[in-house]
Amino acid sequence: MADAMVDLRSDTVTRPSPGMRAAMAAAEVGDAVLGDDPTVLRLQERAAELLGQEAALYVPSGTMANQIALKVHCEPGDDVLACEGAHLMWYESGAAGAIAGVQIRSIGRAGRFSAADVAAAYVEGNPTIPPTRLVCVENTHNRSGGVVWPRAEVDAVVATSKKLNMRLHLDGARLMNAVAVLGVPPNVLAGGFDTVSMCFSKGLGAPVGSILAGSKPLMARALRFRRMFGGGMRQSGILAAAALWALDHNVSRLAEDHANARFLAERLAPVPGLVVDDAPPSNIVMVDLAPQLPTAKELVARLATRGVQCLAFAERRLRLVTHLDVDRAACERAVGALTSIVRG
Repeated sequence: MADAMVDLRSDTVTRPSPGMRAAMAAAEVGDAVLGDDPTVLRLQERAAELLGQEAALYVPSGTMANQIALKVHCEPGDDVLACEGAHLMWYESGAAGAIAGVQIRSIGRAGRFSAADVAAAYVEGNPTIPPTRLVCVENTHNRSGGVVWPRAEVDAVVATSKKLNMRLHLDGARLMNAVAVLGVPPNVLAGGFDTVSMCFSKGLGAPVGSILAGSKPLMARALRFRRMFGGGMRQSGILAAAALWALDHNVSRLAEDHANARFLAERLAPVPGLVVDDAPPSNIVMVDLAPQLPTAKELVARLATRGVQCLAFAERRLRLVTHLDVDRAACERAVGALTSIVRG
């Protein structure tokens, strides 16, 4: 519809397509908590193979996947390294401290850190300082605008972490976006990590769910924590069917989202008062606002009256996220609305 709202708030706002709904309706189900839902088992097996791991566990959310990873790797009081602005620190309601009992220390900047950063931050053998137990990589990095880690940089971080006997978790909520950018299989980007999480409800367009993958012993331990956290879902094959459909149909099209993000950035960059990276790494566009412009919150409210939704990510920063429910025409409408407001 020409007057439909253009929703750029997140790639989590997508609606299941008719094909996905049909797959959900036809899903064969059992009781996943008792371990006999065939569709969930099929998804877990496929995800483990895709990510190059021995086993996988289907969970309700990316936050739960990350928190289970913290629990399987760490003891209360341990130290965890993550990049500045990591999802683990900003968007999981303090769960790392409240549930896993760990402290998260930020290293690096702009969505990435180096092997040297890891080595410099590592602490062991000091009774007054928490031991550094786990390194977390977020790829792509949400808060930094969908930053994609170069393979060589990830490999160096993995090698250094292993040399220091630290464990590694990959927060791959948008890992398939990184796969689309780099053109390499997911198991390559997940190589060397002890656990890997991946969301089906972001760029892949499924309504619910994430996967946590790792070794069989780690996933056996993870199963207990999923139950403890209330993540045991019964006939969840209905939801797993949506994730399987997404893997079959929505991975190859992620490049369209990236092209639309570049379109948004290129069209907005020349607008006076807007500061935009004209080559966003994946499907997230950050727009900084000059001091003479209204605040991000005010602009979000004005855009909504013109049929465009996005998020205020800071007092003077907007975040626009492209996804499968936003086509090029919708992006053109968004550019027109924001440009008109700013120039007016």
